[in-house]
Amino acid sequence: MTEFIQQLLANFTIPEDIWRPLLSSVILIGVVLSARAVLSKFIRRSVQSNELRGRWLAQMRNVLLLLMLLGLTLIWAQELRTLALSIVAIAVALVVATKELILCVTGSIIKSGARSFAIGDRIQIKDFRGDVIDQNLLTTTLLEVGPGKLTHQRTGRMIVVPNAMFVSEPLINESYTHDYVLHVFTVPFKREDNWRLAKQAFLETAQSYCADYLEEARSYIQRMSNVRSIDVPSVDPRVTLQVPTAGDIHLIIRLPAPAEKRNFMEQAILAEVFMRYDFSQKPCIERGDANSTEKVPASQPSDKPNKVF
Repeated sequence: MTEFIQQLLANFTIPEDIWRPLLSSVILIGVVLSARAVLSKFIRRSVQSNELRGRWLAQMRNVLLLLMLLGLTLIWAQELRTLALSIVAIAVALVVATKELILCVTGSIIKSGARSFAIGDRIQIKDFRGDVIDQNLLTTTLLEVGPGKLTHQRTGRMIVVPNAMFVSEPLINESYTHDYVLHVFTVPFKREDNWRLAKQAFLETAQSYCADYLEEARSYIQRMSNVRSIDVPSVDPRVTLQVPTAGDIHLIIRLPAPAEKRNFMEQAILAEVFMRYDFSQKPCIERGDANSTEKVPASQPSDKPNKVF
């Protein structure tokens, strides 16, 4: 053990550029300690009041300590500068290496602070769309809904989205009203089709499907509007026109629907309207088999099928 210590001391060397600040530091500390001893002795002899003596001793000690720290900082300024540059370089390298993790944590803080969504909401961020089933500090897990942005059925695939995307990408929450939502879908027609009849047919069918829960949906939307301090949107079904090109007309159907039944409502309304009506401008259409042919006037409703929920 003794030999090991002697060998360690023999191999221990101090660089030459450290000797000067080290010697200066020793001299400074010695001067400060000597000055403290002399001043303390002088104060104790000269000041008679105990309270005043204690105050002067405390102030003298603090002033000398401050002077010593300032002196040590000036002595070791060059070495401290080198150390600071090394620390900054290490910090920069650490930030670059953990950039994505830092962004994920930042995105988690942003979405939590803004209350952007909760588990069970249907969201869309960039090209990813689905129902939120889990979220943590680094990622958010979705059950994909699609394909595309207009359908509302799950594809069976799971998407793990890094929270870093919430820092720079806009988020769409399709379920911010939770129980009831205002569902919108588009039906395209040609200008020569009987889109006027189609508009009336879709409006009447949507009204018949929503009649059972319309008042409940209106009351719920009213409560949500009061909580969020926004104007109450109309929940009555409506059909509006859009003209994307000169030869096309789109019918925009909007209706209130239970959040979990929006896709069912859309498909049921589409199926019923297109089974009951033919919106072509031909004078009549033929329906039947090879042996018998029945002529039905165009754009007339057939028997209404039963509505199933």
